[in-house]
Amino acid sequence: MQYILSNEEFELFRRLIYDSCGISLALSKKELVKARLTKRLIKVGIDSFKDYYRYVTKTDKTGKELVHLVDSISTNKTDFFREKKHFDLLNTSILPSLIASKTKTGNKKLRIWCAASSSGEEPYTLAMTVLNHLNPDNGWDIKILATDISTKILQKAINGVYRKELLRDIPLGTISANFSSVIYENANCYKVKNHLKDIITFRRFNLMTPEFPFKNPFDFIFCRNVMIYFNPETQNTLVSKFYDCLPKDGHLFIGHSETLSRSNTSFKYIQPAVYQK
Repeated sequence: MQYILSNEEFELFRRLIYDSCGISLALSKKELVKARLTKRLIKVGIDSFKDYYRYVTKTDKTGKELVHLVDSISTNKTDFFREKKHFDLLNTSILPSLIASKTKTGNKKLRIWCAASSSGEEPYTLAMTVLNHLNPDNGWDIKILATDISTKILQKAINGVYRKELLRDIPLGTISANFSSVIYENANCYKVKNHLKDIITFRRFNLMTPEFPFKNPFDFIFCRNVMIYFNPETQNTLVSKFYDCLPKDGHLFIGHSETLSRSNTSFKYIQPAVYQK
């Protein structure tokens, strides 16, 4: 069966996706949307995009199909130690400074938010980086909140199993300290060890939530390669909410393909893709 997505139907889905998760899709993405949503039509047994839109917005009162729709559209490209300069800055400057300051005041809590955790490579990289500096057995309370809008990709992150080729650029000593060799789905893989998992909490979270529910600030926030999918207005609103989630001198890391408008933010530029409150 051939599924046809008209421009009018694409516009309906484009608006629904934007309202649901802030992703702004140009008309050039029509074929991508058609290809990805066709799989959902087949899955739920619906013959047209018009009927599928009605099903998502009217028939399905649970909201679960909207979650599946967003899962289908979301792009999840990530790697371990992606954009290495960020982790170099953490190792040489930010973490030593934070640790010294917290040790001096007796505050041994470290809170980090990975706001677009995708399949888990980024939060696990953050965990490895932090644990190179701190030991929870020495009284440090370390928590990384890892969120994403895609339930499907979050489950992969929670499983923490990766094909060995995805870790080919990581030193063997780092791999042996943090991963175990396993066979998964007939492939040679690495599984994240529990000492990394123990300090990470994975949660589904929509960055378009009007008011973030976090009671306490994060020491720094990673939200990389997400805002490229948002329009400028949505970007500015999100950056403002991140600002409110950080303490004075807290850092925001964004993707190297992204930038903050200096006229529309209170953040101070530190280096490419790194800003400070």
